[in-house]
Amino acid sequence: MPKLAQFRAKQEALPAASPESSATILHVDMDAFFVSVELLARPELKGLPVIVGGQRDQRGVVTSASYEARRFGVQSAMPLRTAAKLCPDGVFLDGHHELYGQWSDRVAAVLARYSPVVEMASIDEAYLDLTGTERMHGPALRAADKLLREITATTGLPCSGGLGATRLVAKVASDQAKPRGLVWVPAGSEAAFLAPLAVRKIPGIGRVTEGALKTLGMETVAQLQEIPLEGLEREFGRWGTALHRKAWGIDSYEFFVDAEPKSISHNRTFGEDTSDRQELHSTLSLLCQKAGKRLRDAGLHAQTVTLTLRYANFKTITRSHSLGEPSDLDPVFLKAVTELFSRAWDGAATLRLVGVALSSFSHGAGQMDLLDPGRREKLERLAQAADRLRDKFGFEKVQLGGSLGNCGRREVRRPE
Repeated sequence: MPKLAQFRAKQEALPAASPESSATILHVDMDAFFVSVELLARPELKGLPVIVGGQRDQRGVVTSASYEARRFGVQSAMPLRTAAKLCPDGVFLDGHHELYGQWSDRVAAVLARYSPVVEMASIDEAYLDLTGTERMHGPALRAADKLLREITATTGLPCSGGLGATRLVAKVASDQAKPRGLVWVPAGSEAAFLAPLAVRKIPGIGRVTEGALKTLGMETVAQLQEIPLEGLEREFGRWGTALHRKAWGIDSYEFFVDAEPKSISHNRTFGEDTSDRQELHSTLSLLCQKAGKRLRDAGLHAQTVTLTLRYANFKTITRSHSLGEPSDLDPVFLKAVTELFSRAWDGAATLRLVGVALSSFSHGAGQMDLLDPGRREKLERLAQAADRLRDKFGFEKVQLGGSLGNCGRREVRRPE
């Protein structure tokens, strides 16, 4: 996996893009990514309303829907049972998150060939800065078109892109390009591009803000652009400043390279609330293994282990433990998580979700006071061998004994 960039917010104000500036920020968004991956193995379902996330009668939410299903009003995060009512002829499929992660890595490898500055915003979307890549790939628009075509040619997965002078405009452009399209917004034309769109199309404007804007008579971005900055600040306070900038296509983010994650976490939501001790322990083992592998892939060690429990009534608690020395070994994390779990769970309450997170990262091994050198060396060799096999055959094919039987249940991998 190539080193990828992330982004950080600038504290100072940014000037609006000038006509002379270059539109070199590309937002790549995979089209109905989870569905598209599933269709690679089941091409006979192409053209049908496919819904990924679970079965029609299960508790849970839609994680992805094909464009055929979206015509019936099916959307991501919608309850599966609601989707079944809207789309009674829909094909419902369980999710395979490890598989999606593998395909995301393949897409990321293509992205890394086009720019040294890539930010994976989520498993199915990324930002690239194409500044300075002209000699290798040509002008930004040509490079963007070539990149999108290569992704589909090498993976079989459809994607769309937006090219602009700012991240915000690039993201809106890729949404307008869907499916299988590319929208270029030349520098200096951001306001004109955004003006006819509904305010909800602007990233960061949700239902609440949309409702407030409509109450004031602002349903399109053009109407939002007509309000002076002072008027928006008077109505919305500091958020008014952000609304003004968004309406004109200005954002306050820059890329920075070689960023490390602040935490690595994996959660699992059960299909049915459970108090089955064996199931809970095996799930925690699996989550520790998943988090541990991602930690090793990043060349990091973690010193803080955090357990998350969500009860049937949605009450959520977290408990953390700091190790004596940083580690990258699954058994060390599992021991800490098991101890936290034994103190936090009364053995009877039903749980809806459990999660494991690793944080407080460092480079290089510690571990001297946690394990004797002989056992530590054996565990390190075991982890390295297991990781190699997982990279070759997939995570679900190689499990430690304590987690066997858990691969089919639904997991949520949180983006950090």
